[in-house]
Amino acid sequence: MMVRAPPDERSVDDLLAFGVVNLDKPPGPSAHQVAAWVRDATGQDRVAHGGTLDPKVTGCLPVLLGDAARAARIFDDAVKEYVAVLELHDSAPPDFDAVVAEFEGEIYQKPPRKSAVKRQLRTRRIHDLDVLERSDRRALLRVRCASGTYIRKLCHDIGLALGTGAHMGDLRRTATGQFDDRSLVSMHDLVDALSFAEDGDESALRESVRPAEHALAHLPRLVVAHSAAEAIADGAPVYAPGVLAARPAEVGGAVPTAGELVVCVTPDGAAVSLGTLVGDPEAESGTVAEPERVLV
Repeated sequence: MMVRAPPDERSVDDLLAFGVVNLDKPPGPSAHQVAAWVRDATGQDRVAHGGTLDPKVTGCLPVLLGDAARAARIFDDAVKEYVAVLELHDSAPPDFDAVVAEFEGEIYQKPPRKSAVKRQLRTRRIHDLDVLERSDRRALLRVRCASGTYIRKLCHDIGLALGTGAHMGDLRRTATGQFDDRSLVSMHDLVDALSFAEDGDESALRESVRPAEHALAHLPRLVVAHSAAEAIADGAPVYAPGVLAARPAEVGGAVPTAGELVVCVTPDGAAVSLGTLVGDPEAESGTVAEPERVLV
C-alpha cells in the first residue's frame, strides 16, 4: 500500500481523494444533503461532514473527502461557535445581561423532541456566551460551546430564566474546531473551481480544497520513518523503532499524551493513520501507538 505524496505536491485528483472543504452551508438542505452534493460534485465514493446542521441553519460545515472521511471522529469533540438571534416573548428585564451570563459553564440540557439522540438530561459546557447586540425584544448572541449543545434549547431555557419566554430565530455556525468563517467556501465557488480545474486552471480548486492534513492539525503528531509508514498503512501498530519524533499539534499545541489520539505522519508531512498513544515515543522498543484509522 503506497503512502501519499507530501501535501503540497499532490495532484488535483489526489487532493480531492484526501481533502477537506470548509463549506458554507446554505439554508434549505440538511447537512447530509449538502455533503452528498459535495460527494457527487467531486466524484468521491465517500465524504463525511463535521457536525449536523438543521436545514434552516447556515455556516461552517467542514466536509472530509475520499479517504479523509475515515477521520470523521476528529469532529466528535470539536468546540462549536454560533451566532444566534434570541427572540424574547416580552420586554427584556433589567437584569437581562446578568441572567444570560449565568448560562456560561456547565449546564443541563435535555435534547428536543425532534433530535437524533435519546431524550435524557445531560450536561454540556458553554465556554463563552456574549451578547453582541440587543434591540427591543431581540438579542444577538455569540455562543462557543461543546459539541452536541442544542442552541434552540439554550434559547428556550434562557427565556424561562428571564421570565419572558424566548425562542431561537436565525442561527449561523461560525466555527467548528479550527475551521471558522474566515475561510468558508460556498457550493457555487466549489462547483466553479472544479469546472475551472477541468479547463486547466487549478488555482481556485487548490484554494477551495485543502489537503486533509489541515483537518488534523489540532492533533499531536508522531513522525514515522517511511519504512514504518508502509507497515502502518497496512494496519500494523506503531512500534518504537519506526518513530523518528513526537511533536505537539500545529494548532493549539497539544502534546502527545498516553491514551489520547495522535496522527502518524511521514517526515514530509503526509498523514498515514490515526492512533491511540500507548507507549513512550522515545523508547527503543515496544508499541507506541495502536491503530485507530488507516488513512491511506
